[in-house]
Amino acid sequence: MKCSFIHICSILILMTLSIPSSGDYSDHRGYNLDSLERAVARWTPQSIETAPDSILAGIVLDWEDLMSGYLQMNGAKSEFYARKVLSTAKRKGWYSSLRNSSKIIGQIFWGKEQYDSAAFYYGIALDALKHMSEGASSPTNPDGYTQLEIDDGYSSLYGALGNLYNMMGDLDTAFDYYAKAGEIFDKYGWNESNAVLYNNMGETWLEEGSYDKARSCYEESLRYGRLAGDSLWIANPLKGLGALYLETGKISKGLRCLEEADKYFSIHEDQEFQARLETLDFMGQILREQRRQLRLALFAIILAILLLAAIIAMTRMLRRAKKEQNETEDVLEETIAEIVPSASVLNLSDREKEILGLSAKGMTVSQIADKICLSPETVKWYRKKLLVKLDSSNVAELVSKAKDAGIL
Repeated sequence: MKCSFIHICSILILMTLSIPSSGDYSDHRGYNLDSLERAVARWTPQSIETAPDSILAGIVLDWEDLMSGYLQMNGAKSEFYARKVLSTAKRKGWYSSLRNSSKIIGQIFWGKEQYDSAAFYYGIALDALKHMSEGASSPTNPDGYTQLEIDDGYSSLYGALGNLYNMMGDLDTAFDYYAKAGEIFDKYGWNESNAVLYNNMGETWLEEGSYDKARSCYEESLRYGRLAGDSLWIANPLKGLGALYLETGKISKGLRCLEEADKYFSIHEDQEFQARLETLDFMGQILREQRRQLRLALFAIILAILLLAAIIAMTRMLRRAKKEQNETEDVLEETIAEIVPSASVLNLSDREKEILGLSAKGMTVSQIADKICLSPETVKWYRKKLLVKLDSSNVAELVSKAKDAGIL
């Protein structure tokens, strides 16, 4: 995740600062860096000191070309020429050159991870912009500056300062600068810049674990990306949302976002190879998580089935135990009653009469047990009592004597 954040920061810096690439660098006079450097080397400190402003302005522009051209390939040379510009621009009050050089030096210190120094030089650049907005001009910019140029300068510095303080861990200051940059982007409808900005903020909140804020920023980035019609800045926030949903357990939503992002990255894999690798890695994590959840679900289902089976078995055992308890209580009550002297030997209980009647109908022990909800053993016990009371040796004789006695 940190790699993604650094990648986004780099993109935002390059976009907002508009630094030319050293690979195809050529200044506006057609010189390459070597020839331009040989040309400015002819100017000695003494000749520079005494040069008229019209000549000095051209020298400063040459230095600016060199500081920008060397930025990506030789930081030491870039800083050397940037400090030449800075020194002269300060002395002469040429704020555009002062802004450009201090911004470059700030970026160089950032690359060295000397963040306080970077912030200091960015502050100089902001102060120079303030003077430019108040109408200051110079031989390098004799016509002054349009409001668009001023706002563009501010937005680039606000974005860079936001990223800088973000790296320093001062999120309050970082997001204040982000908000200022976003206002300017909105003012001019720079939707792509806002897409980059909000995606960067989404990365930050995701790293901080503030998922609601991260989601809101990613969705804003996606909205601006769609307004800009830039498929890259549609794909990047989708990738961010996929990572967010992965962390928050919303697997299906995350997979949909990542699949949509990958459609773009796979088409432009030569330019977006790293982004596609990150997207595919997130998708792999989601698939592994889905398999894990499936295993857990299957385990839960098996456990639930076993638990249900145990509950059913326990319920049956309880019912059987309750039934046996009731039968035992009935038998005990009848036994106690029989111990008490009775007026007639043929005094039968209601249960005995019931079983006697069913026996007379020719029902077996099992049929009687099912009929009156008793266990077969209990029915057998009642029959034995009836055989004893009516002095019978089998069921047929029992039924016959019961009829003779008027019991049936």
